[in-house]
Amino acid sequence: MRTGWTVFLILLLVAATAGVLYTIYSTEPQAEKTTATKETAMLVDVVPAERGAFRPVIHAVGAVRPIREVMVSPRVGGQIVDRSSAFEPGGLIPAGDGLVTLDPADFEIVLAQRLAELHQAEAELSVEMGRQKVAERDYALLDEELPPEQRALVLRAPQLATANANVEAAQAFIRQAELDLARAQVPAPFDALVMERDVDVGSQVARGETLGRVVGVDAWWVIATVPRGQLRWLQVPGPDGGPASRVTVRDRAAWGPGVSREGVVDRVLGELDAGTRLARVLVRVDDPLGRAATAEDPRPPLMLGAFVDADIEGIEVADVVRLDRAHLRKDDTVWVMEDGVLRIRPVEVLFTDEDYAYLASGLEEGDPVVVTDLSTVVDGSALRLAAAAPQEEGASD
Repeated sequence: MRTGWTVFLILLLVAATAGVLYTIYSTEPQAEKTTATKETAMLVDVVPAERGAFRPVIHAVGAVRPIREVMVSPRVGGQIVDRSSAFEPGGLIPAGDGLVTLDPADFEIVLAQRLAELHQAEAELSVEMGRQKVAERDYALLDEELPPEQRALVLRAPQLATANANVEAAQAFIRQAELDLARAQVPAPFDALVMERDVDVGSQVARGETLGRVVGVDAWWVIATVPRGQLRWLQVPGPDGGPASRVTVRDRAAWGPGVSREGVVDRVLGELDAGTRLARVLVRVDDPLGRAATAEDPRPPLMLGAFVDADIEGIEVADVVRLDRAHLRKDDTVWVMEDGVLRIRPVEVLFTDEDYAYLASGLEEGDPVVVTDLSTVVDGSALRLAAAAPQEEGASD
């Protein structure tokens, strides 16, 4: 009896608890969810569009090459008996100064022989002229008119012509001997920088044999490569000269930042670079070794074979809008803030260089160009200027 009563009380307690819990949960108030959406204008910075006339700059890379380069060789053969101390790799030699001197003894002997031959030919000519006078007197005594052919033979005209020819030949041999003697000294063909020397005193050289390699130092080329589409923006002088695009040459590795040399576009090669398929432009730089350098114009020296940067000034582009290239967006569009909203404008790009885009249409002078990069770009999105944001927030407080 006691156990049954205990079970009954437990069941009664569970039932009462369940009833209380049911009453609580069934009468609890329900929370309602509400959604509030607040549209906020994006903060941006803008710059005004700039219209005018500009000169685009074409950035290129090029290698330094000599304009004049020759393999020096003698025009006569012989043994080298003297060599200029400047005829060493890296030496500078003025035009006309001797590089090497060949032994002149053989040439002096030949010249003496030729002089003797001339004296002999002149003596034979004098004798023949005397014989001609005798023949003229004999012909006068003959008192008979002969045909022209026979008259020439009687007056020894062929013998006189031969004697004159012998004199002229002897004179020509002398001039040749004098030339050979003068050519015993091999001069620098122009103001030259010696790149290689292959001989020294005591070397036996033949006519035409290489003595060394020299390059001119008046001017060098920078052979720069540019896309073919940019050639039309260059000023290239014609055969008779004319204006040429100016070029700023920089060798940052050798000269450091902020140091440059000036050059001009000299010509355009008529063949594309085989590797890059780019057009090749020859930029002329005068005084490449900086021999005329001053404190005001330091002119750092160029190095043959070096790769340098070349900034080529293009022809003037008139009545265009110049825009920082970073602000030209995808598919040739520009973001403009118009009446507090974003407008995506298509533009016509005339030309782009490394820094700027030059627009023929699509923007006008003073249009506020959005320069802030936006994560969400939708035409018509609300914008507000970043510079005005703090004041606006203060006013709303």
